Amino acid sequence: MKRIILFLATNLAIVVVLSITLRLFGFEKILDAQGTGLDINSLLLFASVFGFGGSFMSLALSKWTAKRFTGAQVIEMPRNAREHWLVTTVQRQAKIAGIGMPEVAIYDAPDVNAFATGMSKNNALVAVSTGLLNTMSQDEAEAVLAHEVSHIANGDMVTLALIQGVVNTFVIFLSRVIGHTIDRIVFKTEEGHGPAFWVTTIITEIVLGVLASIIVMWFSRQREFRADVGGASLAGRNKMIAALRRLQITHEQAHLPDQLAAFGISGGSSGLMRLFMSHPPLEERIAALEAQR
Repeated sequence: MKRIILFLATNLAIVVVLSITLRLFGFEKILDAQGTGLDINSLLLFASVFGFGGSFMSLALSKWTAKRFTGAQVIEMPRNAREHWLVTTVQRQAKIAGIGMPEVAIYDAPDVNAFATGMSKNNALVAVSTGLLNTMSQDEAEAVLAHEVSHIANGDMVTLALIQGVVNTFVIFLSRVIGHTIDRIVFKTEEGHGPAFWVTTIITEIVLGVLASIIVMWFSRQREFRADVGGASLAGRNKMIAALRRLQITHEQAHLPDQLAAFGISGGSSGLMRLFMSHPPLEERIAALEAQR
């Protein structure tokens, strides 16, 4: 499973659209200092505004996007015992964690998975798959819900938005500096910017964006360990370990949409792809919980 989350995909789309729009309207010309060089201060301001802007716009859209991509149906009024248990369990855990009651949703998928997303601790969504509800015991499902509530209580969505905003800023800034340098030194453009600047900037943005995702995914993995600890605190360590072991058994079938992976419960890979993992391997997560006393 790829480890590029919906948050990152939406963020990238917003940044690209804004960048293209600004180019069409000639806004980026203000970054030229008298037509001969880059205005570094203006460039850094430009990169910060649109780097953080794309990140926080994607965060603001995260609940809507998650519902649309998974088809998650929010439980407005529980229609059966299972839905009632889900709502009351999340409500109890949210109260203990000191956050507002998240929306609780179910999405139809055979995968054993769940995710949390939202703009803030008091404006969030917890969703579980039908596959999880049909596969896991109630104790295991309780631990999964606790894990997701912990993501919210820890402010992981906002934290990743801030981290993404920082890396966006450097990607936008450095890609234009590199594009400007190549345009001047290699293609000898003396005034303004030629096609080489735009082509180099776009290619560099893509390359740096991939490298930047490694940084974001590293932070995501650290937050995952912390959410496991929070889940163990809310539901019990044995239940959390049992839930992760259940995920090991069903891991081959687990598949949350690529874009939501970082806020799900499952995940894991090895080798070079480990750099792009949103989650640590399940065996490492279990070992970390077992090592706690």
